[in-house]
Amino acid sequence: MFPAQALAEAMLAKGWRVRLSTDARGARYTSGFPQGVEITQVSSATFARGGVLAKLLAPLRIAAGIVAATFRLWRDKPAVVVGFGGYPTIPALSAAVILRLPRMIHEQNGILGRVNQAFATRVNTVACGTWPTALPDGVTGEPTGNPVRQTVLDRAGAPYIAPGDYPMSVVVIGGSQGARVLSDMVPAAIAGLDPALRDRLRIAHQARDEDLPRVVQAYADAGIPAEVEPFFTDIPRRLSEAQLVISRSGASSVADISIIGRPAILIPFAAATGDHQTANARGLAEAGAAVILPEAGLTPATLTAEITAILTAPDRAELMARSALAQGRPDATIRLAALVEALRKD
Repeated sequence: MFPAQALAEAMLAKGWRVRLSTDARGARYTSGFPQGVEITQVSSATFARGGVLAKLLAPLRIAAGIVAATFRLWRDKPAVVVGFGGYPTIPALSAAVILRLPRMIHEQNGILGRVNQAFATRVNTVACGTWPTALPDGVTGEPTGNPVRQTVLDRAGAPYIAPGDYPMSVVVIGGSQGARVLSDMVPAAIAGLDPALRDRLRIAHQARDEDLPRVVQAYADAGIPAEVEPFFTDIPRRLSEAQLVISRSGASSVADISIIGRPAILIPFAAATGDHQTANARGLAEAGAAVILPEAGLTPATLTAEITAILTAPDRAELMARSALAQGRPDATIRLAALVEALRKD
């Protein structure tokens, strides 16, 4: 949703009218969209969740969404339709194909998701947030980078305060709703630090609702000041004030870390389609801006060692921050908006 929000902000500033088409689940994450964006809900579904009945009903829900989206797009006649992947994209992009409207997709990750894979040969343009991106034969991608919200751009290149003998901030994020492996490993890893280092840390940890009580208790038992929430609305500020970020390597998280420029320990989601989170993290790791710790075999002790290695080496941490910043693409939204305008038919 964040790249879609960034593009919406840019297109509104250019005088375009913007409508977001999503399903009920996606609509829960639209609070950050500008007021000028009209939000419409259509029916969609995934075959990956739910029981047997839900899977059997999925084609009917998708078909109903396509019919509704086709009628809306026929009536509204949008100049361009842009899809950002995931099953909520299916109705609007299918309608755009049916109505032969100019259309494009944006893929955040280094490997196309299933929905974008299905539409890659049926759109006019494939914009790529991570480069290189594995694409089907005959499909050419346009490297744009991943757009970030204006609140992230406002913190772009914020001065980095290297680790030292003073209170330090560690931010733990695992996507919009946290990640269980981070809740399992990070509190224990922090607790295992040398007391002289541990006592200087302040933790902001994003965790799932069901994990909140035990994560809060784990930090309390270790005497570590920690804010634990299911979702932080001020992640850009927290990243800009952090000495270290521990995160999954979703495309938006990697983009935010690189735009602001912070050292990171990245733990790719092992079950991600095509292991795309490892592909997302590779650029920062190869630049020396991040350490990749595979989920398989991860232990609190290995994480403790990596945290120590960064927070006790200010010169290394400073270099990691600069290297992350060099990987950022703050012009990604401008590039994506330009592709949209290029598709518009006069």
